[in-house]
Amino acid sequence: MPNILIVDDSWLTRRGVKRILSAQGYDVSEAENGLQAMEMIVASQSQVDLIILDLLMPEMNGMEFLENMKVHGISLPVIVLTADIQHTVREKCIGLGASEFMNKPPDPEQLIQIVNVFFDKTPDN
Repeated sequence: MPNILIVDDSWLTRRGVKRILSAQGYDVSEAENGLQAMEMIVASQSQVDLIILDLLMPEMNGMEFLENMKVHGISLPVIVLTADIQHTVREKCIGLGASEFMNKPPDPEQLIQIVNVFFDKTPDN
């Protein structure tokens, strides 16, 4: 089963998103900020198939994380999950390589639907 990395400084958000995705059979890893996530991906070569990324975090925020992905040549789908709903923020994230943009708190059905698209998974699969 694909591994999804949730990057968010809020343990409550991580727990909620993990519960939603784990119930669908996905393997879920967690990181508290962009720096920890980058170390997990680059240093340990953790198997990650999709990233769900917050923007406002300490150490390394979501924008910096997206920029670092480009620097390291990391090409993974990223769903930005944030409370920041500004159109300019969305455009910047997409410009930095984010695949999708969702507002917090995530609607469970919408989250599942978006994640399933990345793995060609339908409710019948």
